[in-house]
Amino acid sequence: MILVTGATGNIGSALLRELHACGAGPLRGLTRDAARARFPEEVEAVEGDFALPESLKPALDGVRSLFLVSRMGPDADILAAARRAGVEHVVLVSSITVRTHPHLGPAGENLAVEQLLKDSGMDWTILRPTQFASNALMWAASIRGREAVRAPYADTGLPTIHPADIAAVARVALTEPGHRGRTYALTGPEPVTARQQVEAIAAALGRDVPFIEISRREARDRMAAVFGEEAADAVLDVTGGDVNDELLAVRDTVSQVTGSPARPFRQWAEEHAHMFR
Repeated sequence: MILVTGATGNIGSALLRELHACGAGPLRGLTRDAARARFPEEVEAVEGDFALPESLKPALDGVRSLFLVSRMGPDADILAAARRAGVEHVVLVSSITVRTHPHLGPAGENLAVEQLLKDSGMDWTILRPTQFASNALMWAASIRGREAVRAPYADTGLPTIHPADIAAVARVALTEPGHRGRTYALTGPEPVTARQQVEAIAAALGRDVPFIEISRREARDRMAAVFGEEAADAVLDVTGGDVNDELLAVRDTVSQVTGSPARPFRQWAEEHAHMFR
């Protein structure tokens, strides 16, 4: 039994499709509302809440492999529940910032979760992706409203990754030998700037999308109002204010693990154009 947590999210939903397509199973998807889940046929939908680790007990019953995204709840309690349930292998999604920006609070938290997993006694595989292509959805409301996209660091390019590529690597780690005890840094196939991302979305929509570069201060004020000052500073440092060669590096891990090249941002934009219309 494989349990995919966050099964309706960007990575989890793609992972369930991958696992189902390759004949892995039995499969179980964790969601807060099983009645609304739209999983592939033969995937069991179970309800649970990360904030209440005790609610995960039914979902973990009989599970031997677990897909987990870090920092969605009290990770120590979640991992302890998995260990008690007899889970043997956990594939954890952490962040590349554990190496590139270890001084930032979220990176330190991710590193702590990685260590919790390593100390748990369960086998582990750790995935450290870079910036998600799906982060571009923060601009969806502006684009749908035919307003300009406003973003800082317009021409700093990170090797943004398609969430489906994270799912593809997770699927291999969950179903094939040789990946336990491994840590994988994951990136897309090329750097793509914020300006280029907006251009790709515009091409997918078949219309112009205006772009305005704004200052860090303006961006911080906007983000801090929603996420808080610490989170705003962390995001802005990673996306342009404090980039380094390791963060900018393009890695071939996706193709090495899966045998298929990493998907470019334009593919993500084409697949998700309906969310910007």
